[in-house]
Amino acid sequence: MQEEIRKILTELGEDPSREGLRRTPQRYEDAMRFLTSGYGQDPEELINGAIFHQDHDEMVLLRDIDFYSLCEHHMIPFFGKCHVAYLPKGRILGLSKIVRVVEMFSRRIQIQERLTTQIARCLQDAVKPLGVAVVVEGFHLCMAMRGVERQNAWCVTSAMLGAFRNDPKTRNEFMNLIPVQRRR
Repeated sequence: MQEEIRKILTELGEDPSREGLRRTPQRYEDAMRFLTSGYGQDPEELINGAIFHQDHDEMVLLRDIDFYSLCEHHMIPFFGKCHVAYLPKGRILGLSKIVRVVEMFSRRIQIQERLTTQIARCLQDAVKPLGVAVVVEGFHLCMAMRGVERQNAWCVTSAMLGAFRNDPKTRNEFMNLIPVQRRR
């Protein structure tokens, strides 16, 4: 990978041997391995049995989970907030595991739509709740720095499974608890 980065720097008109760029290929490789570390993770191992029997049957919501990812179209970052809820059916999941699931899927080359669905399906498969809801608010640097160059455009995606899809009251309760705010 480092040799390819040196070639890219040369193609861009840079001198990869100059002082400021000498270690850039190594730093870039390290950064890319970190930013795509989600590929090396298995959801089952990540959750690691942190599912507990509990009679709680009301919504569990974790909101404003920060995430960072790379868009698959331009390999430029997108980032934002993820809101996750589920309706337990005799089993609850450790809250930190929800954050780890969001991070695992965001640490892959992604599109926001897929990221949203992967998080929801993973939690549905792991906990087998009555339903899962995920809303992701993302700011895409590929739209802000190049192309249409719009600095205030946020993409909002959702995935609703089970009761969140089938019951408007449940979906509305979730949506009212996570007001999507205009970010500046």
